Amino acid sequence: MNFLAHIYLSGNNDLLKIGNFMADGIRGRHYEYLPNEVQKGIKLHREIDTFTDAHPIFRQSTKRLHERYHHYAGVIVDVFYDHFLAKNWSDYSSEKLEDYVARFYKSLDTHEAILTEKTLHMKPYMIQHNWLVNYQYKKGIARILTQMDHRTKDVSQMQYAIEELEKYYDEFEAEFALFFEDLQIFVAEKMLKL
Repeated sequence: MNFLAHIYLSGNNDLLKIGNFMADGIRGRHYEYLPNEVQKGIKLHREIDTFTDAHPIFRQSTKRLHERYHHYAGVIVDVFYDHFLAKNWSDYSSEKLEDYVARFYKSLDTHEAILTEKTLHMKPYMIQHNWLVNYQYKKGIARILTQMDHRTKDVSQMQYAIEELEKYYDEFEAEFALFFEDLQIFVAEKMLKL
Protein backbone atom coordinates (compact mmCIF):
# COMPACT_ATOMS: atom_id res chain seq x y z
CA MET A 1 0.00 0.00 0.00
CA ASN A 2 1.09 3.56 -0.52
CA PHE A 3 1.05 6.60 1.80
CA LEU A 4 -2.68 7.26 2.10
CA ALA A 5 -3.58 3.67 2.92
CA HIS A 6 -0.82 3.37 5.52
CA ILE A 7 -1.95 6.57 7.22
CA TYR A 8 -5.63 5.61 7.11
CA LEU A 9 -4.98 2.12 8.51
CA SER A 10 -3.27 3.65 11.56
CA GLY A 11 -6.56 4.79 13.05
CA ASN A 12 -6.71 8.03 15.01
CA ASN A 13 -3.30 7.90 16.65
CA ASP A 14 -1.08 10.66 15.18
CA LEU A 15 2.21 9.07 16.25
CA LEU A 16 1.18 5.68 14.87
CA LYS A 17 0.27 7.42 11.59
CA ILE A 18 3.66 9.12 11.44
CA GLY A 19 5.53 5.85 12.08
CA ASN A 20 3.47 4.04 9.47
CA PHE A 21 4.00 6.90 7.01
CA MET A 22 7.78 7.17 7.29
CA ALA A 23 8.58 3.46 7.76
CA ASP A 24 9.80 2.85 4.19
CA GLY A 25 12.82 5.06 4.82
CA ILE A 26 13.86 3.20 7.99
CA ARG A 27 16.03 0.12 7.70
CA GLY A 28 16.30 -2.72 10.20
CA ARG A 29 15.81 -1.65 13.81
CA HIS A 30 17.04 1.92 13.31
CA TYR A 31 13.89 3.22 14.94
CA GLU A 32 14.31 2.23 18.58
CA TYR A 33 15.13 5.80 19.59
CA LEU A 34 11.67 6.97 18.48
CA PRO A 35 8.61 7.20 20.75
CA ASN A 36 6.85 3.87 21.36
CA GLU A 37 3.77 4.72 19.29
CA VAL A 38 5.94 5.68 16.31
CA GLN A 39 7.76 2.35 16.64
CA LYS A 40 4.39 0.58 16.58
CA GLY A 41 3.51 2.44 13.39
CA ILE A 42 6.74 1.27 11.75
CA LYS A 43 6.04 -2.33 12.77
CA LEU A 44 2.45 -2.05 11.53
CA HIS A 45 3.71 -0.71 8.18
CA ARG A 46 5.95 -3.75 7.76
CA GLU A 47 3.11 -6.12 8.65
CA ILE A 48 0.85 -4.40 6.10
CA ASP A 49 3.52 -4.66 3.39
CA THR A 50 4.11 -8.37 4.07
CA PHE A 51 0.38 -9.11 4.03
CA THR A 52 -0.13 -7.07 0.86
CA ASP A 53 2.71 -8.61 -1.12
CA ALA A 54 1.46 -12.15 -0.39
CA HIS A 55 -2.25 -11.51 -0.94
CA PRO A 56 -3.69 -13.31 -4.00
CA ILE A 57 -5.83 -10.33 -5.07
CA PHE A 58 -2.88 -7.94 -4.92
CA ARG A 59 -0.81 -10.46 -6.88
CA GLN A 60 -3.60 -10.69 -9.45
CA SER A 61 -3.39 -6.91 -9.90
CA THR A 62 0.40 -6.97 -10.24
CA LYS A 63 0.27 -9.82 -12.77
CA ARG A 64 -1.24 -7.43 -15.35
CA LEU A 65 1.84 -5.23 -15.04
CA HIS A 66 4.70 -7.72 -14.67
CA GLU A 67 5.55 -8.13 -18.33
CA ARG A 68 6.06 -4.41 -18.86
CA TYR A 69 7.25 -3.20 -15.43
CA HIS A 70 8.82 -6.30 -13.85
CA HIS A 71 9.60 -5.83 -10.15
CA TYR A 72 8.08 -2.33 -10.17
CA ALA A 73 4.60 -3.82 -10.69
CA GLY A 74 3.94 -3.98 -6.94
CA VAL A 75 4.94 -0.36 -6.44
CA ILE A 76 2.61 0.70 -9.23
CA VAL A 77 -0.31 -1.27 -7.82
CA ASP A 78 0.33 0.35 -4.41
CA VAL A 79 -0.18 3.72 -6.08
CA PHE A 80 -3.25 2.52 -8.00
CA TYR A 81 -4.80 1.23 -4.78
CA ASP A 82 -4.20 4.57 -3.07
CA HIS A 83 -6.02 6.16 -6.00
CA PHE A 84 -9.07 3.99 -5.38
CA LEU A 85 -8.97 4.66 -1.64
CA ALA A 86 -8.87 8.43 -2.29
CA LYS A 87 -11.49 8.27 -5.04
CA ASN A 88 -13.88 6.25 -2.85
CA TRP A 89 -12.89 7.96 0.40
CA SER A 90 -16.49 8.53 1.53
CA ASP A 91 -16.93 4.73 1.63
CA TYR A 92 -14.24 4.53 4.31
CA SER A 93 -14.51 7.76 6.29
CA SER A 94 -17.17 10.28 7.27
CA GLU A 95 -14.50 13.01 7.24
CA LYS A 96 -13.79 14.77 3.96
CA LEU A 97 -10.49 13.68 2.43
CA GLU A 98 -9.24 17.28 2.28
CA ASP A 99 -9.88 17.75 6.01
CA TYR A 100 -8.33 14.41 6.91
CA VAL A 101 -5.19 15.18 4.91
CA ALA A 102 -4.93 18.72 6.32
CA ARG A 103 -4.99 17.25 9.85
CA PHE A 104 -2.24 14.81 8.90
CA TYR A 105 -0.05 17.57 7.45
CA LYS A 106 -0.57 19.59 10.64
CA SER A 107 0.45 16.55 12.66
CA LEU A 108 3.69 16.32 10.67
CA ASP A 109 4.40 19.96 11.54
CA THR A 110 3.57 19.38 15.21
CA HIS A 111 5.87 16.37 15.45
CA GLU A 112 8.60 17.62 13.13
CA ALA A 113 11.32 16.89 15.72
CA ILE A 114 10.81 13.13 15.36
CA LEU A 115 10.62 12.98 11.56
CA THR A 116 13.41 11.23 9.70
CA GLU A 117 15.66 13.24 7.41
CA LYS A 118 14.06 11.60 4.37
CA THR A 119 10.58 12.56 5.58
CA LEU A 120 11.67 16.12 6.33
CA HIS A 121 13.05 16.42 2.80
CA MET A 122 9.90 15.02 1.18
CA LYS A 123 7.33 16.85 3.33
CA PRO A 124 7.38 20.28 1.62
CA TYR A 125 6.89 18.72 -1.84
CA MET A 126 4.15 16.46 -0.58
CA ILE A 127 2.26 19.36 0.97
CA GLN A 128 2.89 21.82 -1.87
CA HIS A 129 1.54 19.37 -4.45
CA ASN A 130 -1.00 17.91 -2.01
CA TRP A 131 -0.16 14.35 -3.03
CA LEU A 132 -2.65 12.64 -0.74
CA VAL A 133 -5.66 14.63 -1.99
CA ASN A 134 -4.51 14.46 -5.60
CA TYR A 135 -4.36 10.65 -5.49
CA GLN A 136 -8.10 10.71 -6.21
CA TYR A 137 -7.48 12.07 -9.72
CA LYS A 138 -5.92 10.16 -12.60
CA LYS A 139 -3.86 13.26 -13.36
CA GLY A 140 -2.49 13.17 -9.80
CA ILE A 141 -1.58 9.50 -10.16
CA ALA A 142 0.10 10.17 -13.50
CA ARG A 143 2.21 12.91 -11.86
CA ILE A 144 3.22 10.63 -8.97
CA LEU A 145 4.17 7.78 -11.31
CA THR A 146 6.25 10.17 -13.43
CA GLN A 147 8.07 11.48 -10.34
CA MET A 148 8.73 7.92 -9.17
CA ASP A 149 10.02 7.00 -12.63
CA HIS A 150 12.43 9.95 -12.59
CA ARG A 151 13.77 8.72 -9.22
CA THR A 152 14.70 5.46 -10.99
CA LYS A 153 16.38 7.51 -13.75
CA ASP A 154 13.45 6.49 -15.99
CA VAL A 155 14.49 2.82 -15.81
CA SER A 156 11.16 1.69 -14.32
CA GLN A 157 9.02 3.30 -17.04
CA MET A 158 6.34 3.77 -14.34
CA GLN A 159 5.19 6.99 -15.96
CA TYR A 160 3.49 4.87 -18.65
CA ALA A 161 1.52 2.75 -16.16
CA ILE A 162 -1.35 5.24 -16.37
CA GLU A 163 -2.11 3.44 -19.66
CA GLU A 164 -2.78 0.17 -17.80
CA LEU A 165 -4.77 2.01 -15.18
CA GLU A 166 -7.02 3.37 -17.92
CA LYS A 167 -7.27 0.05 -19.75
CA TYR A 168 -8.06 -2.10 -16.69
CA TYR A 169 -9.64 0.55 -14.50
CA ASP A 170 -12.73 -1.45 -13.48
CA GLU A 171 -10.71 -4.58 -12.77
CA PHE A 172 -8.19 -2.74 -10.58
CA GLU A 173 -10.98 -0.96 -8.71
CA ALA A 174 -12.88 -4.18 -8.01
CA GLU A 175 -9.68 -5.89 -6.84
CA PHE A 176 -8.84 -2.97 -4.57
CA ALA A 177 -12.28 -3.08 -2.91
CA LEU A 178 -12.02 -6.81 -2.16
CA PHE A 179 -8.41 -6.63 -1.06
CA PHE A 180 -8.96 -3.62 1.20
CA GLU A 181 -11.72 -5.43 3.09
CA ASP A 182 -9.27 -8.22 3.92
CA LEU A 183 -6.53 -5.75 4.78
CA GLN A 184 -8.73 -3.83 7.22
CA ILE A 185 -9.59 -7.06 9.05
CA PHE A 186 -5.91 -8.02 9.17
CA VAL A 187 -4.89 -4.61 10.52
CA ALA A 188 -7.62 -4.63 13.20
CA GLU A 189 -6.23 -7.95 14.47
CA LYS A 190 -2.62 -6.73 14.35
CA MET A 191 -3.45 -3.52 16.23
CA LEU A 192 -4.62 -5.61 19.18
CA LYS A 193 -1.20 -7.28 19.34
CA LEU A 194 1.03 -4.20 18.93
